Amino acid sequence: MLLEKVIIINNITERLVKIKYKYMIGLLPIKEGSAYFRVDKSILSAAVINNFKKTKILYLITKGNWGGAQRYVFDLATNLPKNEWDVVVVHGKGEILAEKLKKNEIRTIQLKNSQRDINPFKDLLLFFELLGLYKREKPDVVHLNSSKIGFLGALTALIYKLSTINYKLKTVFTAHGWPFGERRFPPARALLWFFSWLTALSCHNIIVVSDFDLRAARNMPFVGKKTLRIYNGIGHIAFGSGDMIRQSFPKGVRITGTVGELNKNKNQKALIEQARKDPNLYVAIVGDGENLLFLKKKIEEYGLESRVKLMGFHWASEVLKGFDVFALPSIKEGLPYVLLEAKLAGLPIVANRVGGVEEILDAQSMEEFSLKRMVEKTVSVYSVV
Repeated sequence: MLLEKVIIINNITERLVKIKYKYMIGLLPIKEGSAYFRVDKSILSAAVINNFKKTKILYLITKGNWGGAQRYVFDLATNLPKNEWDVVVVHGKGEILAEKLKKNEIRTIQLKNSQRDINPFKDLLLFFELLGLYKREKPDVVHLNSSKIGFLGALTALIYKLSTINYKLKTVFTAHGWPFGERRFPPARALLWFFSWLTALSCHNIIVVSDFDLRAARNMPFVGKKTLRIYNGIGHIAFGSGDMIRQSFPKGVRITGTVGELNKNKNQKALIEQARKDPNLYVAIVGDGENLLFLKKKIEEYGLESRVKLMGFHWASEVLKGFDVFALPSIKEGLPYVLLEAKLAGLPIVANRVGGVEEILDAQSMEEFSLKRMVEKTVSVYSVV
């Protein structure tokens, strides 16, 4: 017997609670199954209440390092009510995200074959790895993040759902900036648009993080009506002093700083080129990533070691107060968290108006970018099939 005692009370509460049972109480026939009852949960024991099934949600993301998409997953995973949600975060290579989640008692699973670059053999292995994951975990909701895991995760979920009798699986995809917005050859952009469209088509709902991306979604056939814009949100931030930045430069100089993963889209190279032209420009580049050696060689090639510093990975909140100006030279963005933090820190901002950047720069209030609002709106998407 699953529950030791169930007291049925009519007309006490409007909430219907589903109870699994091995036999029924009173005059109802003895059999195994489940039924909905009106119950007053306040009179049930804690042991009984704990038997009510939580909604299991899997958050999937291509990489397990730390960037905007990873922060988004972290914020959602750690802010869902634990008494209602069974949360699992599934990620690729990288340790920072998993370490932060484990400190918050969130279960994580690392994918063996997940990587950002296209590799037909690895991607086929990832497809079957995801299929096995769904079979083991049996989630109620899958929330996909980033383009690569978005496409494969949505395709795998659709196949698994169609092959499983009476199995309801809600799939949600968040586009953290559409990949076809990157600077690529037209045929490559067209291919990325096609796979983005297939991803969106395969999911119940699409979340975009800016009005800029919402306009792109509405141009996709059969996608616009199931797409919702929900801004990234931040909570209270305790800013550090930024002394580690100040101490790395001559006293009294004006420091321009940027924070982000070192990659082509973030375009930190532009700041190095600007420092080459302007002898009074001092630049702090905070972050780590695939372009680290490339940027280091550029700094050495131009002889800028005394004015342009690669600071390594640090949390934005620890370093922003060390900047006099915040720069965001990105050529492609979704809705950058670091720009929200820089604005909250009161820094002058110089940024390329790409993606959702101008929506932050032009915002009269930061209320729309609150963590509470982001979580509430996203949870409402989970509940609508």
